[in-house]
Parts: sequence; C-alpha cells; structure tokens
Amino acid sequence: MAQAVDRDTNRPLEPPSEFIVKVQDINDNPPEFLHETYHANVPERSNVGIIRTALPNMDREAKEEYHVVIQAKDMGGHMGGLSGTTKVTITLTDVNDNPPKFPQSVYQMSVSEAAVPGEEVGRVKAKDPDIGENGLVTYNIVDGDGMELFEITTDYETQEGVVKLKKPVDFETKRAYSLKVEAANVHIDPKFISNGPFKDTVTVKIAVEDADEPPMFLAPSYIHEVQENAAAGTVVGRVHAKDPDAANSPIRYSIDRHTDLDRFFTINPEDGFIKTTKPLDREETAWLNISVFAAEIHNRHQEAKVPVAIRVLDVNDNAPKFAAPYEGFICESDQTKPLSNQVIPIVTISADDKDDTANGPRFIFSLPPEIIHNPNFTVRDNRDNTAGVYARRGGFSRQKQDLYLLPIVISDGGIPPMSSTNTLSIKVCGCDVNGALLSCNAEAYVLNAGLSTGALIAILACIVILLVIVVLFVTLRKQKKEPLIVFEEEDVRENIITYDDEGGGEEDTEAFDIATLQNPDGINGFIPRKDIKPEYQYMPRPGLRPAPNSVDVDDFINTRIQEADNDPTAPPYDSIQIYGYEGRGSVAGSLSSLESATTDSDLDYDYLQNWGPRFKKLADLYGSKDTFDDDS
Repeated sequence: MAQAVDRDTNRPLEPPSEFIVKVQDINDNPPEFLHETYHANVPERSNVGIIRTALPNMDREAKEEYHVVIQAKDMGGHMGGLSGTTKVTITLTDVNDNPPKFPQSVYQMSVSEAAVPGEEVGRVKAKDPDIGENGLVTYNIVDGDGMELFEITTDYETQEGVVKLKKPVDFETKRAYSLKVEAANVHIDPKFISNGPFKDTVTVKIAVEDADEPPMFLAPSYIHEVQENAAAGTVVGRVHAKDPDAANSPIRYSIDRHTDLDRFFTINPEDGFIKTTKPLDREETAWLNISVFAAEIHNRHQEAKVPVAIRVLDVNDNAPKFAAPYEGFICESDQTKPLSNQVIPIVTISADDKDDTANGPRFIFSLPPEIIHNPNFTVRDNRDNTAGVYARRGGFSRQKQDLYLLPIVISDGGIPPMSSTNTLSIKVCGCDVNGALLSCNAEAYVLNAGLSTGALIAILACIVILLVIVVLFVTLRKQKKEPLIVFEEEDVRENIITYDDEGGGEEDTEAFDIATLQNPDGINGFIPRKDIKPEYQYMPRPGLRPAPNSVDVDDFINTRIQEADNDPTAPPYDSIQIYGYEGRGSVAGSLSSLESATTDSDLDYDYLQNWGPRFKKLADLYGSKDTFDDDS
C-alpha cells in the first residue's frame, strides 16, 4: 500500500493506492531425487517391469546385481534446462531354473566288516546353483546290489547325502558293493519344467575291509547228556568253533569256571571235547549248565562264548522206601481163635523212590521170604503203588506183647530192580466198643486201684468250683428279690405284669420271668380258683395234663383254656392274661372300642351269645339291650 503526502505538513495529497508485485521464476534449481540410491528386485529371466531389462534371459547365476544411474532433466530436456542424477541397484531374485548336478560320476567308499549297523560309510553331494528352497536336494538309493545292506539320509544343513551301514557285512562273504544314488530338487518350478529333469544320479562303490573277528561257534547253544555215576573221564560231548577271518587262526577252548565251581567237567583245549572229572548224581542235580570260551591262539582278546547244558541221565541206584514214618495200631481183644477167611485192616502204606519215573514205580510190596507165612500179619499189594497191612488173627493182648515189628520188602520197576526192607511198628492198644483207641500203654493194667494224689486234687477242685457257682447263683437271686420257687400261696394268675419298660439293655429280660407261668399247682394237676368257690372240685382229664417241667407257654395256655371250656363249675372269668398272644388268628378281631365310630349305646353285642360259656356273663351284661329297655 502507498500514499503521497505533503513533506512540510505531512498531509496526504491523495488517497492510498494498492500495488501488487509478482515474482517471476527463473531456472536456477536442478532436479533432485528424494533418495540418494534406489534398490530394485527383478526376477531373473523377467522381461516385464517399469524398469525393463535390456537383455533377454538375464541369469542370476551369471550376474546377480546391476548398478544403473538415472538422470532427471527439467524444461522437458530443452537447451538451458537443469538436471539431477541418482543410482539404482537392481538385484535379480532366484528361480529354480537349475537341476542338481554331481561333480563326479563315481564315489569310492570303504567299510570295515567289524562296523555296526548305523555307522557312517561316506558322503556324496550334488551341487545346485540355485539358492534357498530352490536349492534343496534330497538323496535316495535307486539301484545296486547293496540296497539291503546300506541306506542314505540327507543332511539339510550341508545338503549332503550320508551313506550308512544298515546290516553287518562280511569280508569273507562279499568284498564290494555298488549303489546308484539319485539327487533331486525338493521344490520344482513348473515354468521351467521344460529345462529337463531336476535330478541327477551317481554311482557309489563301497569296498568291505577285512577285520580280525572273534571265533564263531557252529551252534548258538549245545545240549549234551551223560549217565549218572559214570566214571571220571567219560566224554559228554563236543563244541566246535572256527575263525571267520581269511587267516583261519587256530582256536583254543576253555570252560568258564564261574559256571562250574565244583569242577565237574574239563575240556580239551584243542578239539573242544568235554569230559567228566567225577561221577555225577542225578538225584542231587539233574541239569548242569556251563559256558565254554573259544579264543584265537594268536590273539586271545578275540574270543566267543557259548552256553552248554548237560543233562544227567538217571540210573536205578536208589531203592524205594516208606513215603512216611508209618505206624500201625490194632485193638486187643479176648478172641484167641484165628479168624476164618477174614483179615483185620491195620494201615495203608506207600513208597517213595528218588530215581526217575522210568526206574521208580511201579512198586511191589511183600513180606520177606523167611516170614512169608507170618501167622500174625500179612501184606496185600493194591497194585497202585500202595499196599495194605492186615492182621490174620484176633486175640492180641498187651500183657503178652504190646509191640510188633513187621519187616516189609519194597521193590521198584527199574532195570535192574532195586529193593529195600522197611520196618513197620504195630502197637497193640486198648479200644472202646466202637473200635476207637483208648490207650496203647501196657502199664495201664498194672496201675493201682486207688486214686492218685493228682486225681484227688482235681476232684476236690471241681467240688469247690461247683459250690462257688451255687453260692453266686443264690446271691444273685436274693439281689433280684425273687423266690427260687413259686409257692402255693402265691397265685401267678394274680401277678400284675407290667410292660412299661423301655426297650434295650438287660431290663427287657428282667421285665417278666417265664417261670411265673409254671404254676406248681398246675403241674400237680390241681388248679385253685380264688375268684369263686366251686361246689365240687373238677378234676381235669388226664390226657390234657401237660408234661411235668414243661416250659412251652403256648402248650400251657392251650391246656388251661381247654380245661376252662370244659369245666362246668368255673365261671367265665378271664383269669389269665397273656398279651403276647393277643389277637393272633382271632376271627372276632379286637374287643377295644378305641377305634369304634359309634358310642356304646349304638353297639350291638348280641354276637357275644355265640362266644361260649366263658363269655356268658359278658353276654348277659351287654347282650340284652332290649330286655333292659323293657324293664326300664
């Protein structure tokens, strides 16, 4: 804004005026890029993009990175314009356009025959110029005569194929093997499948190296047999081993003495024949187990071990004997004559034989020849490895002889048979009428008739104990204040029996004494009635009397009821109340009016006329309602 004013007076000479100033641009700044350098990634063999490739099929494996200078110029590139430049780094990214390739056609490896399964034999590697997942390679054995003995795995860190031993190899059997190994890409780009198969194969030859191996027995174990009691030096059997190496070193044999502490056997170190050093007893040990070593003479560290089981065969060298310490008993009797065609069984015996079953049973029992006609006893073979001993007569007496020793011969069925004589003790004993043993001591007949001091003491002790029991019983009865016997002057029918005791404890048993129901007078057949005095005494029928000392309450009550029903002199008074039998089987039901819906005036008691003589009085009181009304 501008205005003209008087210099002297400073007064405006014109109104203010507005001035607009426009700044015109001149090309004084060159163009500048936002970044000093730029980076770009372009897949190799690509021909599309903002920055296009100048060459076709650019290969990352040949050159991975390119540097480009870009210029920017203003004024449309006309003369006098300014310009600026920047650097662009272009990296070609990888694609799977190269198959794996082995650098050589054959790999040579070796393995010792002493190697164990799982041991590494060697490694192979196929090169793939691609990187990342495009360069991953896997290995497989596709052919060869060693496919059953070897295997290959992939080490993904080093991209190598590791050849390992799968089964043991033997230099003496086969010394070389050949494998065909294939390497293939894990990931394949379909766009480049036309470039050919993305895999390669190589031949792996494996040589087997000889190793000094321990000897090998021809069998994994041996079983031999020898008879017991065989003389020392008897040949048991032979073990055989050989050196699997090509040198075929000589073998030396020995017995592991930890398995033959008693040194029953010895072995020939050159040929492996095993012999006994002493007679063997099958009954002591039927099987013997030892171990035999085989070692190379030139290298004792190379040795093998095999188990040898030796069975001791049985020989009939043990005679049968009693299976238990048998002892027989026979009852003495007054019979002195021999029994005709009859024997008395005493005991059944059996035998035991330490020999094997082939040389043991069956057993044969008999008496020795010199007493085959023994007049007292005989032996009968049951043909089941048992025998029965019987007495040929009766009339044995302990005073004459209380012990008989009977020799019995037992033979086995071995070849040759063995036999032994065993003695059976038979005692003569006193028996009761049922044949049960009472005493087998012969001194029982010579004892004094008088009692010994010990017997007298025992009898006195029993008497004292009985007296103490009686005193205690009387004392307890007095504490209860109950008489031991119900006297005649006390009528049990007038006893008041209360049932207000709470259940539980001993009070239930003391609430009522069953002895009170046993009237001594009733037992004698006389039943006194204190409610009336009858004109003449009625004697109950003998057939209705209960048995003396009867404690059956039910029978007692039934008897008294029947007597009362047939007694013409007795009024129909209910003199016995047994609440334990109330209502059981009654066709009339309860007489109580507690559950009656009507009053006494509404009840009909005519049915009391049918209840018999015992309820006649009650029927007269309640059953004549109409008569009572007429009289009134």
